[in-house]
Amino acid sequence: MPSKPEENPGAWLITGCSSGIGRHIALAALARGHNVAVTARNPTVVGDIVAEHRDRAVALALDVTDRDQVAHAVGETERAFGGVDVLVNNAGYGYMAAVEEGEDDAVRAMFDTNYFGVVEMIKTTLPGMRRRGRGHIINISSMTGLVANPPNVYYSSTKFALEALTEGLAKEVAPFGIRVTAIEPGAFRTDMVAGIERAFTQAESETTRFAPVIRALKGLAGKQGKFAHDPDILAQTIDHALTVKRPKPVYSVKADPLRSTLEKLPLRAIDRVYLTVLRRGQKAAS
Repeated sequence: MPSKPEENPGAWLITGCSSGIGRHIALAALARGHNVAVTARNPTVVGDIVAEHRDRAVALALDVTDRDQVAHAVGETERAFGGVDVLVNNAGYGYMAAVEEGEDDAVRAMFDTNYFGVVEMIKTTLPGMRRRGRGHIINISSMTGLVANPPNVYYSSTKFALEALTEGLAKEVAPFGIRVTAIEPGAFRTDMVAGIERAFTQAESETTRFAPVIRALKGLAGKQGKFAHDPDILAQTIDHALTVKRPKPVYSVKADPLRSTLEKLPLRAIDRVYLTVLRRGQKAAS
């Protein structure tokens, strides 16, 4: 059976709503009249969202690396709203380090959240969607899932894996009326930009060999942050993917002109841009 667009999705389950993009997606969905399960590791941080929408929102504790919490969150959403029509896999975080210096435990922990946590959410939600013959899974990926550059290589690897999961799963579940879409955000006016700056600063302080490289890339990232746009663009993109008759499998939300310009270049040209930045950083340090 071909999948149909969700003209009025009954219930959303959104992971990682404590701040940033996830919080904004939850608020936008509620503003559009949807029922929303708003989740965070500590549900008290999303209590203000639920307080304003008590008839259409529930706050749930959810660590996507905890299988029992995943099962409980999906079950509670189904009990509260009759099912999960839209699953938004947003929970995730970054890790900046040179590949040589990356800490194995930290990298594995990030993969557990950014990739395997998404897999667990999907595996737990799919049976209900399949029974009802409808549903839409939105995976929040990243433009770093298209092009990997230091010191973000480990984080990019989680997003490359998520892109592959999205592509293959979309074909697997299409016969059941279920859609799967990846959203690749750029920089937006949330606390995400400040978080990226802090991550660069931490990576620069912890490295023993690559400080000039990280410092140079921090400057490039700072220029992108200056062009950060309203996150409403992201919410509108998700809304479009849910309602259009034939959504694209991937939507790149190009919020900043610098990154948009880079994306129009061939991959080798992008590599040359980054290598130029890196070499200037090394030269300045010598």
